[in-house]
Parts: sequence; structure tokens; C-alpha cells
Amino acid sequence: MRISRLLLLAVLILAIPASLFAQFGVSITIAPPALPVYEQPMIPAVGYMWTPGYWANGDEGYFWVPGTWVMPPEAGLLWTPGYWGWGGDTFAWNGGYWGAQLGFYGGVNYGFGYGGVGYGGGYWSNGAFFYNTSVNNVSGVNITNVYSKTVINETTVNHVSYNGGTGGITARPTAAEETATRAQHTPPTALQTQHVQAASTNHALLASVNQGRPAIAATAKPGEFSGHGVVAAKTAGAPYKAPAAENKAAASKPAENKATENKPAENKAAETRTTENKAAVNKAEENRATENKAVENKAASTRTTENKAAANKAAENKATENKAAENKAAATRTTENKAAANKAAESKATENKAAENKAAATRTTENKAAKPKEARPTAESSKPTAARAQPASHPATTAHAQPAPHPAKEEAKPEKPRQ
Repeated sequence: MRISRLLLLAVLILAIPASLFAQFGVSITIAPPALPVYEQPMIPAVGYMWTPGYWANGDEGYFWVPGTWVMPPEAGLLWTPGYWGWGGDTFAWNGGYWGAQLGFYGGVNYGFGYGGVGYGGGYWSNGAFFYNTSVNNVSGVNITNVYSKTVINETTVNHVSYNGGTGGITARPTAAEETATRAQHTPPTALQTQHVQAASTNHALLASVNQGRPAIAATAKPGEFSGHGVVAAKTAGAPYKAPAAENKAAASKPAENKATENKPAENKAAETRTTENKAAVNKAEENRATENKAVENKAASTRTTENKAAANKAAENKATENKAAENKAAATRTTENKAAANKAAESKATENKAAENKAAATRTTENKAAKPKEARPTAESSKPTAARAQPASHPATTAHAQPAPHPAKEEAKPEKPRQ
């Protein structure tokens, strides 16, 4: 009969979606210690996201799971932290998960952007995560996707680590948080699961040993509990109170029984989660490879377009320069040709003028040479010519007084003919 009940329980648990499996964790009547005060280690590289530390419960009581930077299973997902909630008679652990929107995490102020409601540490945009430098330690890494915005806590600032019960936080989920809680979730990655397992085996992380002030409060990467990336707690969140012996014994007994009953189912669920986490990791790697390829193709396309535009512009500039040079050369040739033509015309006009002047001078000389010389008077020609009969004068109508005649000149003597 007992075996049949265990098999039935295993079947029921396997039928529960992996995203809701974390809701069925261990339960205990003792409240977890206050959250320790610590600083966030530096982000190891671009792409990591912060997951806050919390108190988990094991065979020896509460132990601290250090906060750490992890790679999300795929782009666009945010981490909703787990929290302890009082169910009326026991505290039950509500496991964290990855989702497109943050769900309810008990109103617990984990710090570093997880102020009790939502997440103020960053956001996704076009496949890249943008970090809020006011709550994230990213100064030592070359990250360009950053901004600074003060995160205002919506809940009372304290270090209480559980919701409900005596001294617990009284926050209740909003409608949006309830919707996000019921939406499809992605379980913790394999590295996150290994991180919790490593913390459960580290004796120094037990609350009964470190008194609520763990020496390994946070790490740079999951499972790395030594080295320069380890940060110790400054102080305990509140004075540590050891649970009463009877309460511890009473709490341990049910836990042992439940652990024995649930061990086969837990192992099966762990295997299932490991397989799912591996598939999620592979999918995340494929998505990142695809995104990187798309970015590279886009960059190559952009460079090709820019180079083509530059080449076209250079060709246009060269064509413009060549056109200007050709126009200038043509204008220069036109000016030179015009000047040469004008000069030739002037020279021709000068030559024609000189030719005309020369011709005129030549004609004048020839005309002068052709004119007969004036004959010198001879003896015969010097003789007086017989008086020619003069026509009868017309009778004067009126007699006018005539001047007295001049005495006649002596006739010129004839010259002797030249020998």
C-alpha cells in the first residue's frame, strides 16, 4: 500500500509542469533568518544577470545560497526570485523561475533592483540587456548598454526574508503579478541548480554556524565559492536566534519522513529539470548565435551600403571635377582661339592695309611716270601767232568810258635753235 501511494505521488508530481514544481518544496515551522547585508560582486562579463541570495533549508536547518551572476536561458527572460511564505501552519518555499515578466516574490526586499515589487536592475531591448548602474556593479567591464535610475522601494526597507506569519511581510500579489505567476515559466538553469547543491554541502553556510552572517554571501559566478569574486557579508540582517530544541526536533522529523517519501520523485524531477535546463541552454546558445549572425549580416549590409554610397559620391565628385575641368579647358581654348582669330584678323587687316597703301603708292608712281613731260617752247612756238579774227562785237547798248590803253610790250626775241 505504501509503495502504491509513493508511485501515485510520483506520477502526480511528474504530471505537474516543471515551471510549477518549485511551488512544492520543503515546509517547516521555523522562520528563516533575516537576510544578511553584503555588497554585489562585479559582473564577470556582458550578458550576465543578477540573482539574489536567499536562505534555503536542508537536513541541518537553514543554509545560505549566495547571490550570484548567471546567464539567462534565453534573451528576453527575467528572474523572479523565490521566497518563503507562511501557509497557516508551516513555511513553504516558492521557488524562483525565469519568465518574460516578473511575478510575485513575497514582497521581500532582496536588494540590487529586487526591492519587493518588480525589478529595477535593467530591461531587455532588441535582444540586448540594459543595466541600471545605480543598483548593479558593472563598472569594471566594458558594457555600453547602461543607464542610471534611482530605484524607489515600494515596501518597507528591512531584512525580513519571508512573507506572512509572525513578523513576516504582509505584501500581497497584484493582478499583474498573479498573471505573470500563472504564465509559462522556465526553470532555473543547470548551473543555478548546481550552485544550490554546492551551497547545501558547504558547512560554513549553515545559519547555525555563521549566525546569519555567511562568509560567502555572494559570488561572481555560480558554484565558485573561492577566489577574488567571493564577497563576505558585512553584518547579519538581524540578531540570529537559534531555534528551540523541541521545535528543531519536531521540524526535522517530518522533514526526514517527507524527504524519504519524496526522494524518488525529487530525483526524477531533478533529472527532468536537468534535461529541460540543458535543452534551454542549447536553445539559448542557438538564439545567441542567430542574433549574432543577424547583427553581423546587418553590419555587413550597412558597410556595403556605406561603401557603395561613398563610391557613388566619389564618382559624382570626380565627374563634377572632370566636367568643371573640361568646361574650364573649353573656355580657355575658346578664349585662346578667339584671341588668335582676332590677332589673325588684325594682322590680315594690317597686311591688307599695307598692301592697299603700297598698291596706291605704286599706282600713283605709275600714273606720274605715264604723264607726258611739258614741252619746252621752241623758236617757232615762240613766234607770235597771227591774230585771229575776232568775232564782231555786239553793239553796246550803252557807251562806257574805256580806260586808256597801256603801251604795248616789246615782243620777245626769238631764241636761237639749239645745236
